[in-house]
Amino acid sequence: MEVGEQIKRFEDFIQANYFKELNERVSKGDKSIVFDFVELTKHDPDLAELLLEQPEEVIRAAEIALSNFDLPKDAKNIRVRISNITPDLKMLIRNIRSEHLGRLMMIDGVVRQKSDVRPRVTSARFECPSCGNVINVLQLDSKFKEPSRCGCGRKGKFKLLKKELVDAQGIVLEEATKDLEGGEQPKRINVLLKDDLVSPISEKRTNPGSNIRVVGIVKEVPIILRSGGLSTKFDIVVEGNFVEPLEEDYSNIEISPEEKEMIEELASDKRILERLSKSLAPGIYGHDRIKEALILQFCGGVRKMRDDGVSTRGDIHILLIGDPGAGKSQLLKRATIVAPKSRYVSGKGVSGAGLTASVVKDEFLHGWSLEAGALVLANKGVVMIDEMDKMGKEDRDAMHEALEQQTVSISKANIQATLRCETTVLAAANPKFGRFDPYETISKQIDLPPTLINRFDLIFTIKDMPDQDKDEKMAKFILNLHQQADGNYTKKENVQDDMIPTDVLRKYLIYCRQVKTPLLTDAALEELKIYYVKMRTSGSDEAGAMKSIPISARQLEALVRLAEATAKARLSDRVTRKDAKRAIALLHYCLEQVGLDPETGKIDIDRISTGIPSTERNKIATIREIISELEEKIGKAIPMEEITAAATEKGLSESDTEEAIEKLRRVGDVFMPRHGFISRI
Repeated sequence: MEVGEQIKRFEDFIQANYFKELNERVSKGDKSIVFDFVELTKHDPDLAELLLEQPEEVIRAAEIALSNFDLPKDAKNIRVRISNITPDLKMLIRNIRSEHLGRLMMIDGVVRQKSDVRPRVTSARFECPSCGNVINVLQLDSKFKEPSRCGCGRKGKFKLLKKELVDAQGIVLEEATKDLEGGEQPKRINVLLKDDLVSPISEKRTNPGSNIRVVGIVKEVPIILRSGGLSTKFDIVVEGNFVEPLEEDYSNIEISPEEKEMIEELASDKRILERLSKSLAPGIYGHDRIKEALILQFCGGVRKMRDDGVSTRGDIHILLIGDPGAGKSQLLKRATIVAPKSRYVSGKGVSGAGLTASVVKDEFLHGWSLEAGALVLANKGVVMIDEMDKMGKEDRDAMHEALEQQTVSISKANIQATLRCETTVLAAANPKFGRFDPYETISKQIDLPPTLINRFDLIFTIKDMPDQDKDEKMAKFILNLHQQADGNYTKKENVQDDMIPTDVLRKYLIYCRQVKTPLLTDAALEELKIYYVKMRTSGSDEAGAMKSIPISARQLEALVRLAEATAKARLSDRVTRKDAKRAIALLHYCLEQVGLDPETGKIDIDRISTGIPSTERNKIATIREIISELEEKIGKAIPMEEITAAATEKGLSESDTEEAIEKLRRVGDVFMPRHGFISRI
């Protein structure tokens, strides 16, 4: 097809389909117009076929056709973008071969790296000093080209008159995990974006971690050898024509008016929270409290930015600690399907850099570049960390800042950066010895650092204890699931009339986060205050001496977040007393599970947050006092019997005394000069 014919056909196509839109875009000052490939196929199949085979020439013809319309002078260089290419033309990065060079392709993937936006030369004009002839050279390669000779016979040393620059940016696109089979390694490809594809609005779509679809032309790039010559091997790059986001976070997903109406109808049900938690994981038996907590986690609290610049997180972090085979990983896997933007990582295969961010030496973009980890990639989404107890100590320490401050600070090579990671964390771990010991306190069996545990708002323990009635129900439930090979919950034993389909559940949770920022009412505030003060005073004895610290300010903030999330789940603008009571019930349940001190029978937050309960701390303080008193009477070396006798008078048993002395020895407060004697350092 001749170029003139192509231009004429494009003029007809624009006149029929895009004339009104073209005028609107020009009046707004847009620099590009998006053509729908399906519409072009309906209008002119031959032209659409040619567009796939020779995209550069055909797109140029379309741009000439646009300039033939009566447009203002500054809108003459309007670009053509092609979208909605038929799905059968979608290409996996691993399947791109030399036969695809120069063709129009559609590729899906995750952005892994991104360079800065820099100007790039597209064409340069040179003047011949001998005859004054002006030579125009198109700059298509990565190397700047000068004219080799002029018509008058002159070779080299031409004067550069003018060069045309466009903004350009390189991104590295990696195959999405869902497109891979088995243990395949995801492949990567370099994508070059130019002009309006790197405008500030478009650039937000291509941040590391974004799932995007790129329509572009596959091109080869020569590899320069160290000797300066060209290699026989070429690199592949995709020159982007159109970029659209695929999976976005809560804030970007659009909800249609029909969906909005359906969601608001659902919210009018008084039992909506129970319905949501039942629909979260219908294939997992029991765990009703955990399912309710996960729904609240997906709704999230309200992030607050105060006038002094300090922000309070709205994300609710949850930790599940349980016996093997209790369904923790299944809950996490199901949660990845329900959450709009999520990442799933598992213990042993996780490093600190893989969770936060790493600095890598980059060949394509040159220099050092920042590669985002799971917590940063899932910004405004959810990260599921399975087998958390199997992670290394240093790798776990990398999470501290990300969980509370919700930022990741990097200072490596010549890069100093602070990345945002407003990410919700749902973690699962096993107890210290693989399974819970029913005769030992739970807090002693959690093999995680207290500073990390303290950052989780809710900690659930899942015990797998034999119970005939419960086991019978669970066996029936699981066997019925296996009987249905297709996995549809059609049997009477499993079906609930009020089950919400997964896609509706996702949209409901997205709508909760997007639209609602509920405010605390005075009644809810009063309810939370009464509970907090009551719990704080319950740690003192009759004389007013502090025996245990039942709850800290961090738990109060967790209560506020949970109450806000409950209001969001009901699609309410106000946090009522009822919401506060539900939040209190959930937190109290968790505290009873993990923070109960068996000696006093009271909740003691120190069991979780510091690893040493306050009763134990009091014993250590008593032994310290006894040692200093005896030192004044006896001298430096104090016999062990004397300490034990004095401790017994104060109500401490022999084993308590030995344990306290061992702890003091470990921290270096006391030492044993000879067997059976203790001295202070």
